[in-house]
Amino acid sequence: MSDQQTVSSVPGRIMAAEMAEQPAVLQRILDEGAPKIREIAAEIAARNPRFVLLTARGTSDNAALYAKYLIEVLLGKPAGLTSMSTTTAYGARPDLTDCLVITVSQSGGSPDLVASTKAAREAGAITLAVTNNAGSPLAEVSEFHIDVLAGPEKALPATKTYTAELLALYLFVEGLRGGDGSAAKDLPELAAAVLARQPEVKALAERYRFAQRLVITSRGFGYPTAREAALKLMETTYIPASPFSGADLLHGPLAMVDNVSPVIAIVPDGKGGEALQPVLDRLRGRGADLVVVGQQSQVEAASAGFALPAGVPEEVQPILEILPLQQLAYEVTIARGQDPDAPRALAKVTETH
Repeated sequence: MSDQQTVSSVPGRIMAAEMAEQPAVLQRILDEGAPKIREIAAEIAARNPRFVLLTARGTSDNAALYAKYLIEVLLGKPAGLTSMSTTTAYGARPDLTDCLVITVSQSGGSPDLVASTKAAREAGAITLAVTNNAGSPLAEVSEFHIDVLAGPEKALPATKTYTAELLALYLFVEGLRGGDGSAAKDLPELAAAVLARQPEVKALAERYRFAQRLVITSRGFGYPTAREAALKLMETTYIPASPFSGADLLHGPLAMVDNVSPVIAIVPDGKGGEALQPVLDRLRGRGADLVVVGQQSQVEAASAGFALPAGVPEEVQPILEILPLQQLAYEVTIARGQDPDAPRALAKVTETH
């Protein structure tokens, strides 16, 4: 066996390398992508869209949800996630005049994303594609395109393309309101520091090696992180992981949490964390095995956790929050004797219709 064959057979080698690229990808977006993003944002802002629709699948759907929070909180504009089947399966043709439709896709190749975006443009929408492939069919049918500049992503679990989408969407929304995006300037350095703490995550992963299920919760800007963390854990470890808004968790699903239930809470430093406090109190009251990713004080009050850097504006914290959770999915998968690079039954480009 050649050295190349030996290296390529190491489980998780590709995912590990792509996670490690994230600080460089974030810096590339800030240095090379930001001017073009600002230009596109200024052109769209001049057309004053009345509301925003976001279209995506999988990991990109969680990035789209993050953008929904940004648009509603920072811009004060209504935003919603589309149901593509209304267009692709039912043939509905809503009037989208003066609506901005943002389609987020790593590959830009899924037929339903392309078809729904094309239909939106024909219905009068301003269409923007956010992809990692400037030559994709989705980019071709959209009026505007933002390249997230992540470079080729070969591991099946998306890591660097997700954080790249988050940063590109943040810079775009900042551009819509005439902001300078300065809240993101330290993210590459902070991301490198978080990723360097992988030994902490590896120790944490031992808690979940034999887990049968997981509950992941957050609120506000942290909720998309909860959803993406659950997706990463399910697609790599095969452990059923249920993501809940903290508010929704209290409306019934809390009943399934007991003193042996593993719960991961993403606690933002800001209003989202404040809103999550009653949920954390209830979880502790039920004796849940609570692990916190986020505020240092909340980590100290939990069973275990991973403290994130303080002083980061809440709207960009999700770009850091997901990093240890990506590593957690990787480490648990390795501990369970599986290969996170190639989860069973998955393809890199999912062609839904």
